[in-house]
Amino acid sequence: MTVTSAPPRGATDPPAGRGSRPAGGRRRDWRMAAEIAGFTAPALLLFGVFVVWPILRAVQFSLFRWNGFGPLVDFVGLQNYVAVLSDDVFTGAVGHNLIIVVASILIQLPLGLAIALLLNRRMRGQGVLRTIIFVPYVLSEVIAGVVWFQLLQPGRGVIEAMLGTVGLEGPFQGFLGTPSLALPTLVVVLTWKYVGLAVLLFLAGLQGVPEELAEAAQIDGASWWQTQWRVTIPLLGPTIRMWAFLSMIGSLQLFDMVWILTGGGPANATTTMATFLVNEGTKRQNYGIAAAASVVLFVIALVMAVLYQRFVLRRDTADADVPRGVR
Repeated sequence: MTVTSAPPRGATDPPAGRGSRPAGGRRRDWRMAAEIAGFTAPALLLFGVFVVWPILRAVQFSLFRWNGFGPLVDFVGLQNYVAVLSDDVFTGAVGHNLIIVVASILIQLPLGLAIALLLNRRMRGQGVLRTIIFVPYVLSEVIAGVVWFQLLQPGRGVIEAMLGTVGLEGPFQGFLGTPSLALPTLVVVLTWKYVGLAVLLFLAGLQGVPEELAEAAQIDGASWWQTQWRVTIPLLGPTIRMWAFLSMIGSLQLFDMVWILTGGGPANATTTMATFLVNEGTKRQNYGIAAAASVVLFVIALVMAVLYQRFVLRRDTADADVPRGVR
């Protein structure tokens, strides 16, 4: 009679850490994946329907000569792109957009920063002043455009009436009707409209600046302006760079205010890429040209956004990735 001993406990079990995971862990993974899919699916669906699909359709339309009616049958390849890029009106529109980008940053940045620094100080009526400065940004572009269009009417507008009280006279065709003055006038209106956003963002950024740093600088003998220049403004760098990015993208896509004030005129002096493609599509029924212009606008905005992210916003993301104790 032979007696066989039982194998040691755990001798036939798979090694720990290898093989299949416990059933409870797998269920938790599947549950987490289902939750992520459930929360992201609606957003991805909306993004695909309202962003990706229109872009693909615009690319498709840009390859055809199409007047907006009937099927797409007249395939022309890249001829629409050649026509757009060789059009003096479109190339001028690109230049106008770039001028607006640069002018918006050079004017609104110092102006908004100065107003934000002043409003950050304790003063009477601070809330009222903040509201007055931010109200233009809240107004609809249509309302603001109609108001400024009426103010700038030649001969009977409020602006020319105010100039007449001090002995000055406006241009014969008005500020919006004179080609050399239309674009600068548009920049002034855009500054009035959007400087409130810069002030709001800068004020929000100022709330994150520690007061101890300003107090230490004042103890060392720094004046208020020196404290702002040496301490406060450098700490506002991430906020300033993010606002400049938003201003750049908004200036490239500018349409509403231009369309209401000038319609791109006079003599295409204020035409932007957006007004060009809308004019080609709605008035001239050249939907293939309009689609090609929209694709070019998309590519220009995408390239500028990627370059800005790569060379300007990189420092902010790099600082965020560095552990706090390593800095």
